[in-house]
Amino acid sequence: MAVPRIGILTILTLLLAGAVKAQTTEKAQSEQWSLARASTWYDQRPWPVGFNYAPRYAINQLEMWQQETFDAAIIDQELGWAAQIGFNMVRVFLHHLPWQQDATAFSQRIDLFLNIADKHDIDVMFVLFDDVWNPIPLPGKQSEPTPGVHNSGWVQSPGAAILGDITRHDELESYVRGILSQYGRDERVAVWDLYNEPGNLNAIPYGNVELDDKPKYSLILLQKVFAWARNENTMQPLTSGVWRVKDGRWLGEDKNDPGAALFNFMLQHSDIVTFHSYLDVAETATAISSLAVLDRPMICTEYIARGHDSTFETLLPLFAEQDVGAIHWGFVSGKTQTIYPWRSWVGAIRFWDSLFSDEPDPWHHDLLYADGRPYRPAEVELIRTQIKEKAAQ
Repeated sequence: MAVPRIGILTILTLLLAGAVKAQTTEKAQSEQWSLARASTWYDQRPWPVGFNYAPRYAINQLEMWQQETFDAAIIDQELGWAAQIGFNMVRVFLHHLPWQQDATAFSQRIDLFLNIADKHDIDVMFVLFDDVWNPIPLPGKQSEPTPGVHNSGWVQSPGAAILGDITRHDELESYVRGILSQYGRDERVAVWDLYNEPGNLNAIPYGNVELDDKPKYSLILLQKVFAWARNENTMQPLTSGVWRVKDGRWLGEDKNDPGAALFNFMLQHSDIVTFHSYLDVAETATAISSLAVLDRPMICTEYIARGHDSTFETLLPLFAEQDVGAIHWGFVSGKTQTIYPWRSWVGAIRFWDSLFSDEPDPWHHDLLYADGRPYRPAEVELIRTQIKEKAAQ
């Protein structure tokens, strides 16, 4: 049957309108969230309070996630302790190597972890890549901790070999897309932190094996990772946290710094602003003010360095007052040994400290002993109280 001319025009108009709408929607989804969308996401959630999580049995991300060492019972126990305190979010590092070895099995472990966290009413912020500590990650059995050394076995992802070879960056696309396509609409996942401290040179512990011009390579990879992630149209916000401050200003504000372009990209493309601050309360407040001009929700995804005046007593009330999420480093003291300070990488200082105690005073990071006892009970009570007071506002 012939279609009347008016019918053809109507159909073509509707098809064209639908195509334009689809293109507009796709473009909107592939760009940084609007301020309104970011604010709505944040306002619908409780104040994010939690910690960077590595189970006590794991020296690094690989030992946490690999089939041979993954321990759901310990994770369940530790997240149970977290729930009793009142924490509602954990920041957890994934790694590309388990995905490349066996994506299906890795996904099963991720699902189990998410089920455990969900059982305890704890949201998850996953980190996909990391430029900090050992730039030569290897699968299989991981090293034993070096006694008294902070994070002696933590490994980067992807590491120097892939990061420094631009032609190999695309090897990581299936990992990013695979994880986000599977969990990008999963309500158990709260945030995607795409890349931890990109461009970190790790000069003291690994300067002799780190890449030259590392920030350049990290920026190239970060740009690709954001593009891959945007294309997956996740329901969760994407972010990558700025982490270097000088005189209250973020690195990106210093155009003479080779990492400025990297930090500017992070701030211009993150849906919510995340940052690290191991500074005292005055410097942290200044840093928050410098980011507040972006008018986006903020979460501090790393803090607490007791020996540097970065403490729960000073910073948690500040974060609550400013409505900034608070995710400190470390929970249960274990194989990462982050109770020891960064300076423990200097051998002479390690030896000097060991003459006086089996553990440092104060602990650098972490909140609980391996049996669940608080390192400082007053800190746990402060956290509980602050969470309750914030919820009552």
